[in-house]
Amino acid sequence: MTGKASLDSEIPFLDRDHSILSFNERVLDWARRPDVPLLERLRYLCIVSSNLDEFFEVRMAPHLTALGNGGAKGPSTAESFQALSAAVHRLVAQQYALFNDALTPAFEAENLAIVSHGDRNPAQRRWVDEYFEREVKPLLIPVGLDPAHPFPQVANKSLNFIVRLGGADAFGRENEIAIVKVPRVLPRVIRMPARVAGRKALFVSLSSVIRAHLQDLFPGREVGQFSQFRVTRHSDLAVDEDEVRNLRTALRLGLQHRHYGQAVRLEVSSGCSEFLANFLLQQFGLPAGALYRVPGPVNLVRFQQLIDLVDAPHLLFPPYHPSFPLGLVPGQSVFEQLRQRDMLIHQPFESFDGVLAFLREAVHDPAVLAIKQTIYRTGSDPVLMDLLREAVRQGKEVTAVVELKARFDEETNINWAEQLESVGAQVVYGVVGLKTHAKMLLVTRREGRQLVRYAHLSTGNYNPRTARLYTDLSQLTSNPQLTADVDAIFVHLASQTRLPRLNQALMAPFHLHRRMIEKIDVLGEAAARGLEARIVLKMNSLTDEPLMLALVRAARRGARVDLIVRGACLLPAGLPGAAENIRVRSIIGRFLEHSRVFYFRAGAEEELYLSSADWMNRNMLRRIELAWPVLDPALRQRVIDECLVAYLHDDRDAWDLMADGTYRRVKGAGEPRGHGAQAALMARHGARDRVSEELLWT
Repeated sequence: MTGKASLDSEIPFLDRDHSILSFNERVLDWARRPDVPLLERLRYLCIVSSNLDEFFEVRMAPHLTALGNGGAKGPSTAESFQALSAAVHRLVAQQYALFNDALTPAFEAENLAIVSHGDRNPAQRRWVDEYFEREVKPLLIPVGLDPAHPFPQVANKSLNFIVRLGGADAFGRENEIAIVKVPRVLPRVIRMPARVAGRKALFVSLSSVIRAHLQDLFPGREVGQFSQFRVTRHSDLAVDEDEVRNLRTALRLGLQHRHYGQAVRLEVSSGCSEFLANFLLQQFGLPAGALYRVPGPVNLVRFQQLIDLVDAPHLLFPPYHPSFPLGLVPGQSVFEQLRQRDMLIHQPFESFDGVLAFLREAVHDPAVLAIKQTIYRTGSDPVLMDLLREAVRQGKEVTAVVELKARFDEETNINWAEQLESVGAQVVYGVVGLKTHAKMLLVTRREGRQLVRYAHLSTGNYNPRTARLYTDLSQLTSNPQLTADVDAIFVHLASQTRLPRLNQALMAPFHLHRRMIEKIDVLGEAAARGLEARIVLKMNSLTDEPLMLALVRAARRGARVDLIVRGACLLPAGLPGAAENIRVRSIIGRFLEHSRVFYFRAGAEEELYLSSADWMNRNMLRRIELAWPVLDPALRQRVIDECLVAYLHDDRDAWDLMADGTYRRVKGAGEPRGHGAQAALMARHGARDRVSEELLWT
């Protein structure tokens, strides 16, 4: 499974798209694991479906276009489309086999069931009839196709039905095809009331409700062949920032068309006739390889709704309540504590409340004069935006660097930007052509005759929801050199003036890429001199060729390289004669691994950086990213222990990458009694709340 030719012909780098699909296979494995609670297994299955949706929306269009052009040179070709199509079809088949053959019987054993039309008793059918007439039918408008009614616009990922009709319409014409578009406002999973479900938790899918009543939508016509269908469209917004006067306005216009981009995938029921399937493929301009026949609902993502409809705590992970950050003392001034020492927060094992406490104190402290923050993905939770708006009302200078082009969060960020501007905050959108992905919060406070800065830097987003689901590291500091760096970066982003020489921070696209390569090469030289040289890197993706080649050079000279890469990794591990000293592992756990940690040691000298950046070309050269050193020895050792050592010794949730691009479970992985890094961290931090690993994971 090798991809494009590398810069060094000796290193057959792996293919990025297949590496992404391999990551989803590892996620799907959690849906198979018997030690995972049943509803959580369904959640992992839905996560894979959601990930595949995004894969098609973002990654598939170039391959499909190459197929249409008869094959093109480069990474996207007719052959690459065929290979990806085959891989995705295999993965989708595994999903539905798991859903139908494993999860559905397991649900039934727990008195949970999704009841199809054929399995409903008379009372249940009457209830479904009433529900359809009351809640569904008034929102459906069937469209019969003829010259005056062409094939309707079908939105990205929406649920629809295609029907082949017999007989003539009201005007005596034999137009045989009709489309039924299903509004998104309708729930996809509906729970039956106890009066017809008895003591069981019984559900019906919206698609089965509509399927059972298609005849009611076409009185006087004969409903013959039919199928549910869903089309996925290319949804990556492309805006030429050099050609627009107002990026926010241009993005708003682009968002209006996102739901109707190029079709890249068609999903239909497994029993869909060849006639209807070919008709739909022709309408959407898709080849046969883009057709996915599925034995079940065409959108498994929406079955996450079922999880919220079931009151069965024993079928979920026991709730984990993160402890308040270890270094912070609740009730005491965060600023006073930071004057004594830096603080580290390891989410979600420690709570995001420490960050909110820092910002909340800054908002309400009359000595604070200015607050500056980057906004990439804050989500819909208003707590952070409410605090920034309150800071403006308190008379503070508030600057927000809002990244409008955060994929699939564009509309949310535009709305936040407009709300902040409406109360008087200074809102800027970073640098033209570069996404602002760095996570920074800077507070300037008057203390006597001096202005003192305090900063929060993070590997993850300012998003209270994902802070409970993603592993991230953040640091609170009053270090004068580091906070001066952060201030200089904010000035650079707002004014576009030349960035001064930074004291400690490394910034993309200016220094980060080059300095990481330099550090790797220094370690290789140290290894060649006989020193013990160690590189340990933790990140989400590793796809940048110059960085990978630097790692290979260092490994060939004797440096030991350990890579903890959650998702796509294009560097084959253990490659004879090239990467024998390189080990790559992926950890898939209860929480999404998201922290980025870069560790370098030669002899007794060690350095450790935290960063917002993955090692991808786009992060290093087309984004504003930040890496900063952890200088406090105690905090540095804590990061080493919790984020590197624990993960390198994981034998419960870890997978090792092989030289051919396949992943193999480490010995003992999948066994509930093994050592899991996340479980150990939950036990370590939860112990302060008297929560044990045994309670959480068995």
